[in-house]
Amino acid sequence: MKEKLKLLAELGKVKITFAVALTTIAGYVLAGGSFDQGLILPVMGIFILACGSSALNHFQDSDRDGLMKRTSNRPIPSGKISKTNALLISLALIVVGSAAIWIGSDFTGFQLGLLALIWYNGIYTPMKRKTAFAVIPGSVIGSIPPVVGWVAGGGDLFDIQVLVMAFFFFIWQVPHFWLLMLKYGDEYVEAGYPSITQLYDEKHIRYLTFLWTFATAVTALMIPLFGLTSSVFVTIMILLAVFWLIFVFAGLLRGTAKPFNPFFYFMRINYFVLVIIISLAIDPFIR
Repeated sequence: MKEKLKLLAELGKVKITFAVALTTIAGYVLAGGSFDQGLILPVMGIFILACGSSALNHFQDSDRDGLMKRTSNRPIPSGKISKTNALLISLALIVVGSAAIWIGSDFTGFQLGLLALIWYNGIYTPMKRKTAFAVIPGSVIGSIPPVVGWVAGGGDLFDIQVLVMAFFFFIWQVPHFWLLMLKYGDEYVEAGYPSITQLYDEKHIRYLTFLWTFATAVTALMIPLFGLTSSVFVTIMILLAVFWLIFVFAGLLRGTAKPFNPFFYFMRINYFVLVIIISLAIDPFIR
């Protein structure tokens, strides 16, 4: 039983989908102003749907996963599960997750969940085989779960606040995914994926990464500016996090004898976004 649960967690990329669920919680709390039982179904629905989408991605990428050291031990290429069974599990998770979103939110939330699924598995996954810039349109995926939470919490889909929040979660994913690809760029190329390391030298990649990260910081400042948060404490948290992020990533602009370590910056931008998610989630309770 333990091995089966571990396999299911691998298929569902639980570490990533858990973070997706956190952004849904933040959206719900900001719209509704409280933690209550109403968030259970939409958050669980997004989590299960994201797991199903991830399992479907395993099915779609299984031919390339076996060619990369980083992914060769994933369930399908390692032989832990067949492609057919992985597909059946993904479809079951997608149905259950979608139903939970519909029941816990409304038809709009359900549509947004399906949009995230289609965008990830139908647009981004095929596109990343064609262009190294697939991460830019692909980042739309991460902006949808907090909007589902917002709608489930009673917020309007076209409120300026939710659009700002969605924009932030869109922007930050570009440097996030780009830095991850930089770390494993050679493996991606060997597996037949296009990589930005084939298009730019290290100096240009550093500058581009800094620019995207600076845009992420500026977008974070829009959160209190547009009234998503109003607590002085939370505003200070966000400001400090923004200054810290810019200071850390300014290292990309300085020449150094040390080799460029994308994972160092990858983890720091993740820490930054975690602080922003926490800030969004606690603001209604300390105003």
